[in-house]
Amino acid sequence: MREAAANMADMQRDLPNLTDRAAALLVAAKKAGADAGDAAISRSRAYSIDVRMGKTEQTESAETDNFSLRVFVGKRVAAISADLSARPDELAERAVAQARVSPESPFEGEVEAPLLAKTRRELDLLDAFTPDMVRLSDDAAALEAAALAVKGVTNSGGASAWYGAGGLVLVTSQGFSGSYLASHFGRSVSVVAGAGAKLERDYAYSSARHYADMAEIAALGDQAGRQAVARLGARPAPTGQVDVVFAPRVARSLAGHLSAMVNGAAIARKTGLLRNFMGKRLMRKGQAVSDNPLRPRGPASRPFDGEGVEPVPLALVEDGILQDWLLSSSAAKELGLETNGRGVRSGNAIVPGATNFAIEAGETKPEDLIGSLKTGFYVTELIGRGVDLVTGQYSRGAAGFWIENGVPVYPVSEVSLGSDLLHMFAHMTAADDLDRHYAVTAPTLLVEGMMLAGA
Repeated sequence: MREAAANMADMQRDLPNLTDRAAALLVAAKKAGADAGDAAISRSRAYSIDVRMGKTEQTESAETDNFSLRVFVGKRVAAISADLSARPDELAERAVAQARVSPESPFEGEVEAPLLAKTRRELDLLDAFTPDMVRLSDDAAALEAAALAVKGVTNSGGASAWYGAGGLVLVTSQGFSGSYLASHFGRSVSVVAGAGAKLERDYAYSSARHYADMAEIAALGDQAGRQAVARLGARPAPTGQVDVVFAPRVARSLAGHLSAMVNGAAIARKTGLLRNFMGKRLMRKGQAVSDNPLRPRGPASRPFDGEGVEPVPLALVEDGILQDWLLSSSAAKELGLETNGRGVRSGNAIVPGATNFAIEAGETKPEDLIGSLKTGFYVTELIGRGVDLVTGQYSRGAAGFWIENGVPVYPVSEVSLGSDLLHMFAHMTAADDLDRHYAVTAPTLLVEGMMLAGA
């Protein structure tokens, strides 16, 4: 994939030129009548290949280049996007004209200069290695072969390998100018075990900023195959109250719900379930939740946020007590607070968002959490979207393994779990197996006292 390597090199060489173009866009905006603003240029390149039964099924490539201009005219704001072929003066005039007819936005405005990032941070987000399509194809084929080699696996849902790289240039009227590039690699496989009507499917995947940080191909394929075979003979479990152990790949969904619950935009709208929890106990003593945009090679790391603000690591929950929200500048102003550098450019808006968000690890090994249960349910898959972040109601289909006397004894399917999120976070114990290769992550989690609907 020489084209991919050339594109990556072009992106690196072109950063100064893109910075100049963003600055010129701001000059044009001021000339058109804007009081202030910011201009961003985003660029991305992505390549992927899908293989099934040793044969290539699909290859894809995608390239995007976009201008994004946000302007302030008094207390009015407007944002507009276009590709890089747009003329700066025309784009600026359109944005200013749109702002003048927009309603006033009392909480929107340029970020104060002292909050802007002033030092260039090296977070090691860009891998110099650029795989060609042959390497991606070989990796996907080897991953599928490793999964198919597991005894009991009878078919393949396919394997994929992908690579992407992209960058962001941001210039603000307050004098901030910054840019960064980042790479992303991934691989996944899905296989089927069993025969006839008694079939079970499972999968495994890995992703990282650097190619060498992904899970090894043979181990990942073997994991997918063994998981599929282990699910053969699944049946419903008995209905009733149960202690539930969430495997890391599904525990990450609980971390995702929590990241939405501490989002400052929801709190400002007064729809957030945790709006009255600041400084109060949310989780058990000793439990922590973090968000760290400065983690080297982190999947969501960045040297500055979408407004140019200097990011800082946050301890959102300390010793079980809620300590902070995720805040952009507008959400912070609405709450009478100061931004903590969580502004994300989403379309033409800037909203709060998580970076490397984690329910932090505890001190107990996963096997000891499972071993502590006389009866319980070890969940490896969740189905459906029955989670209400306003009321906290939680209801999802689930599959996994029934636990008796601390040992998984048979696979489970066709059951559902019910609870409410506040109960779940208050009755949660974290294991010590946290994997930080995911932007929103959690270790194995034990949640006591959920309702299971099964046989």
